Amino acid sequence: MARNKYDVDETLEDKFDVKQLKRLVVYVKPYTKQLALALFLMLSSSALTMLFPTFISKIMDEYIPAKDVDSIVRITLFSLLIVLYTCVCIRWKIRITSRVGQNIVHQLRSDIFVHLQELPFSYYDERPHGKIQVRVVNYVNSLSDLLSNGIINTITDMCNLIFILIFMFSLHFRLTLICLCGLPVLAVVIIFVKKRQRRAWQIQSNKQSNLTAYIAESINGIRVTQSFVREQENTSIFNNLSNSYRDAWMTAVKYNFLMWPCIDSISTVTTAFIYILGISWIADATAGVTVGILIAFTSYISRFWEPINTLASFYNSLLTAIAYLERIFETIDEPIAVKDAPDAAELPPIKGKVEFKDVCFSYEDGIPILKNVNFTANPGDTFAIVGPTGAGKSTIVNLISRFYNVDSGTIEIDGHDISKATLSSLRKQMGIMMQDSFIFSGTIMDNIRYGNTTATDEDVIRAAKTVCAHDFIMEMEDGYQTQVNERGSRLSAGQRQLISFARALLENPAILILDEATSSIDTETEILLQQGLNKLLEGRTSFIIAHRLSTIKNANCIMYVDKGNILEKGTHEELLEKEGEYHKLFMSQYDFLKTKPN
Repeated sequence: MARNKYDVDETLEDKFDVKQLKRLVVYVKPYTKQLALALFLMLSSSALTMLFPTFISKIMDEYIPAKDVDSIVRITLFSLLIVLYTCVCIRWKIRITSRVGQNIVHQLRSDIFVHLQELPFSYYDERPHGKIQVRVVNYVNSLSDLLSNGIINTITDMCNLIFILIFMFSLHFRLTLICLCGLPVLAVVIIFVKKRQRRAWQIQSNKQSNLTAYIAESINGIRVTQSFVREQENTSIFNNLSNSYRDAWMTAVKYNFLMWPCIDSISTVTTAFIYILGISWIADATAGVTVGILIAFTSYISRFWEPINTLASFYNSLLTAIAYLERIFETIDEPIAVKDAPDAAELPPIKGKVEFKDVCFSYEDGIPILKNVNFTANPGDTFAIVGPTGAGKSTIVNLISRFYNVDSGTIEIDGHDISKATLSSLRKQMGIMMQDSFIFSGTIMDNIRYGNTTATDEDVIRAAKTVCAHDFIMEMEDGYQTQVNERGSRLSAGQRQLISFARALLENPAILILDEATSSIDTETEILLQQGLNKLLEGRTSFIIAHRLSTIKNANCIMYVDKGNILEKGTHEELLEKEGEYHKLFMSQYDFLKTKPN
């Protein structure tokens, strides 16, 4: 699909969606008491520090002319206590907000991760994994400072503005009005910058997502890159994406830092007017301006524009956060296509009878993959599914495991419609080995035990022996405790498949699904493996997809699938006698093996 590319930008939201912030408030609510305490500490310390300019005014206009040293000492000591109290308040505020902010970030990241665990395969088929990863890590991290300090600082700064205005009006009404004349100019600047700034950060998040997606893709495909000597071309693509990210970042930052010089300029101009008028009014006794009042007032002016500057920075952070929140909540809101029905019931222990009744399925609308598929597998049957690439073989076994929902028709196990059973009770009774033999970082023992954490070491070893993995495992430096890397890079493809096979068998499933399970195993190992499997498959319903027909000759039923239909069905001998599609496939492999050089 078009969006499953690293260089395709995601859709941008046109309007500032306040709902995103409301949803963020839900994560903040559990910490209301802690935030209220932090807010009280900051407001009380801020209110006390607002007295400092008033103290200066009194000292200049009253205590110094009267040579009242005792009053000056008392005010100095009181000011010192205020400073100490402010330090304590700031220390506790940082501790509280840091803890709260990180708890919120943890919860947000946890919600995304849990939701990602439940999303269907189709979601991952349609998106580069790097674009998913950037939402869980980078975007959530970008909200950390906003949640840790932004909320409390914003409320504190807003209250500070109110405190400052009260003190300023109490000192001199007309000078305060002159100071406020700069606010309409600031409002015009904000209106001009707002939309452009938000769009710039949306574009920046897109470019960051594209770059991360390409880096992840390049790392995963490094062997192919080096094999085809694609280093230069890949570096060129990386540079283009990195340059796009840099340009988008610089544009966004340009709008971010446009606010500060505007506020600083407005502050400087209004302060200059106040100095000019204030000095001229000092000589006029009726103007009510003294040296102390002017000094105190100019001190309040710097305090007045400081929280406005901080609020502007918070607004910048908020716009950035909104761009990231859109992506985060978009992921959380992604519908879970395959989930338990409201009336879903636990699937009881199954015997393994599987029935497909007029099953139709398509990955994309208008492009059918399966068309009215019907068959019945009785308990203990081994069903082999063969056919050309893209015929729908893997789709059939994926539908049995309910990794996708059918478009129409029903799939029943022991007479139970699997769409009405809980996913956990269905999949826990199935052993599944996909074409991609994924190995997790950790020990070999942990990898085999991945689907059955209660299994003993003896159970793990028994499963490994059954699939002929025990010998090569014991030859490794630490045996079953040998550490392997993600994707099992230090293991051969055949070894990875054998470990994955043991993992599937350890669950002791009633239904066993093997999707190209022996594709990476050499012929000698395959013969040994087949001996163990013949005993293991007794009493289990199994579905085997294999291109090498020699591995499925003993199956109870072989289905030849092509273009979404079951064209032929029967035993190996029955299908050869028909001389149909299966016969052609078998003879083509037979002729190939006959002419293959030794």
